[in-house]
Amino acid sequence: LIVKETVSMELKDHIKQLEEKLLTAEVRSSKTELKKLLADEFFEFGSSGRVLYKDEDFEGGIGIIKVSLSDFDIHPLSENIVLATYRTFNEQTNQHSLRSSIWKLNEGVWKMVFHQGTKTDPSF
Repeated sequence: LIVKETVSMELKDHIKQLEEKLLTAEVRSSKTELKKLLADEFFEFGSSGRVLYKDEDFEGGIGIIKVSLSDFDIHPLSENIVLATYRTFNEQTNQHSLRSSIWKLNEGVWKMVFHQGTKTDPSF
C-alpha cells in the first residue's frame, strides 16, 4: 500500500507539472511544444464553448494567459489513463474555472487526450 501511495503521489506530481507546463507562455506560443504534450486524438471543450482539436492550425499557439492553478487532484481510470481535476483563476480576466483533463500513457509518455474548462463562481 505504501508503494502504491508513493507511485500515485509521483504520478500526481508529474501530471500536475504537465498541466502547469501547458499554462506557460513558452508552451502556449509554440506549436511544436504543444504537440509534445497533446495526443494525436486530442480535443477540448473550451470555457468559451468552442471545441478545439489538435489537428487545427496552432501556428501562433493558443494564446498567452496568466493563470494560477489550485485544488489539483488525479483520479485513475485505468493503469494507463488518469483524470486530472483542478481549478484555475485567470488573473487577466478575473475568471475562475473548473478544469478536467484526461491523460493517457503511450509508449512511456503521458499525453493529454481531452480537456474541458467550465467557467464558475469562486464560491463553488
